[in-house]
Parts: sequence; C-alpha cells; structure tokens
Amino acid sequence: MGEVGANTRESPCILFLVLMVSLLVVEKGGSIPIPTTADGPQKPVTVRFDPSLRKGSDDLPMDNPKLAKRVPSIFPEQISLALSTHDSMWVSWITGDAQMGPIVKPLDPSSVGSEVRYGTESGKYKFVQTGAASVYSQIYPYEGLLNYTSGIIHHVRLQGISSNTKYYYKCGDSSLSAMSEEHVFITPPLSSPHSYPHRIAVIGDLGLTSNSSTTIDHVVKNDPSLILMVGDLSYANQYITTGGKGASCFQCTFPNAPIRETYQPRWDGWGRFMEPLTSRVPMMVIEGNHEIEPQAEGETFASYKARFAVPSQECNSNSSFYYSFNASGIHFIMLGAYVDYNKTGMQYAWLKQDLANVDREVTPWLVAAWHSPWYMHMKE
Repeated sequence: MGEVGANTRESPCILFLVLMVSLLVVEKGGSIPIPTTADGPQKPVTVRFDPSLRKGSDDLPMDNPKLAKRVPSIFPEQISLALSTHDSMWVSWITGDAQMGPIVKPLDPSSVGSEVRYGTESGKYKFVQTGAASVYSQIYPYEGLLNYTSGIIHHVRLQGISSNTKYYYKCGDSSLSAMSEEHVFITPPLSSPHSYPHRIAVIGDLGLTSNSSTTIDHVVKNDPSLILMVGDLSYANQYITTGGKGASCFQCTFPNAPIRETYQPRWDGWGRFMEPLTSRVPMMVIEGNHEIEPQAEGETFASYKARFAVPSQECNSNSSFYYSFNASGIHFIMLGAYVDYNKTGMQYAWLKQDLANVDREVTPWLVAAWHSPWYMHMKE
C-alpha cells in the first residue's frame, strides 16, 4: 500500500497475507449454525503480525523461468479467469509481443481473433464464444525514457454456462491454428444460503519477489476456488523505464525522474507468473496505489484497466474501479480507494443501490474489499 512494497527488499505488508477461508456450514447428518455477516457485527478475530517475518525479499529477474515467455508470439499467454454472473465467466489472455523503446507502434487488435472453445468433456468443445481485443500504451515523452505498447489483450465472456460444473477450454484463434493448451475451471454453486466456495484466497501487495513465489506456492497448495486480489499487483512502478533493479523508495532512489516511471514488462512477467493459478481459478482484482501509473498527458491506470476483465457492466457500476459479484452464498463488493468515494460521487450512489439490491436470504454473507480503507484512524 505504501511506498515500500512486496517487490523490494522490504515487504512488511503481505508476506503472509494469504487468508484461506473455509465456508463449509453443513455436515452429513445435520447442520451447524455458523453465523453470517447478517448476524453481526461480531468481534474481530485478529493475529498480531510477527516482526521476525519482516525480512524482505529479492526481485525475481525477468529471465526467471516463471516470468519468461513460453509460447510463440501468436499463441495465448497470461491466461486468466474472472467471475461474471451465475451463468457466465470471463476468460482473458494476451497474444503478440509487447514493444519497448523510444518509438513504439501499437499492434493491430483485429489481426488475431478472440475465441474460446469449451465444453464439459476433455477434448470435446461443443461451445464457442468470441470477444473483444485491445492494446494499451504507456508513453513518457521525456529524454532518455522508453515507451511501451502492449501485446494484444483479449477478453471473452462465456455465457450460458452451468453452475457447479467442470469446464474444459482452449483460447486463441483457431483460424490461425493458434489455440492454447487445454485448461480447466469449475463454476461456483448457485447462490443460496447453503452453498459456498470451497476456499477463498485473499491476497494483497503481491509483487514479483521470492516472497511472492512462496505466497503463490502456498495458495496453489491450498487449492482455492476463488482469489481476491486486493491491489498492488506487479509493482511495475518501482522501476525506471530501462528496467534494472526495483527501488524500495522510488523518489529516494530516482529524485530527478521527471515522472513516476514504470517498467511495463513487469506486468507481462506478472501475468505469466500467475497463469498456472489464474487459468483455472477466477481472480477478482481491485486497484491499489501502485496501479496508478501516471502518464504525461494525465492518463492513469492504463495497464490495470486494459489487462483485467471485471463484471462492471453486469453489476451496473460500469467502472473497473468498483464493482460487485456473487459467489454462491456470498455477495462481494469491490470498492475503489483511488477514485471519488464522497457522498456526491458516482461510486457512493452505485454502492447504495447495490446494497439495496442484496437479498440476504440468498446471499447471507456480505463481504467488502478494497486496497486501503476510505476512513481510518492510524496510530504508529
């Protein structure tokens, strides 16, 4: 959340901020009356952070096998899933090669299709859906700084899928014989007070360090059915545009930088690093301060907005900075801490309406998540 992050030598925020929440409320032979948030508020249960864990961690270099590109240019990589509605799922991926240099030319998003083939049997893909593609650029018109333009980012929404069902899928462009390997995901059970995700991972301030690798290994071992990624993802903004080593304090290390630079290839490395998990487990993201990434013309959050599909239209927020979704008996509200949250703002108006629409008979659990709180009183 602060200047010091998980991708630098110090990582105080999230070294072990991976919360596995089991929400199994029914046992064979009878039910156990476990209270929900509708019965609250209950006294919080917290564990004091162990300072001995604050040891810091080294960056993973871009040539680390977990960050390196593993497929030919036209084939999908950085594959990820996100929940949409009870009968739909987002599939996202990237094709083509990003460019980095003084002058960059964006790729043509129409040069390759956005297609997902899927079905309930391995190797048999009865259904096909297509979607949209785009690119984004991070431009720094300053002497000595390099610009970036992304690969082609694809988002396809699979609609009409069944709940609590295993699906097998491939993504890419079949007309170019450029489809991914087969991947698998399981849809959540239908929303009800008696069905819940098996396990939920909550992760923040992840970065790309040795600690990040340990964290994700731990998540994979615990086999979650949903991931909440609550901001500060790649920490690409801890680097200058020429790469090198990330700084624990950008302003301290680069006091003469004309702007808060980024090394956007860290985003591509992060997508590859996460793909073994996010290609089979839906990941719901919300922005943190390290996603702001200002450009000279005033644009912010370009990478965050382009890379991730979220159910913003489905929940009528129409903003990737705040949205909501259901996962079985839980209604999740993902809130934006870096866009207007005053009572006169659009986010506040949307939140009031979203809360009014919640049916606690169907989703008795109500969970809100955001990177930093709207209101707080902090004591050192």
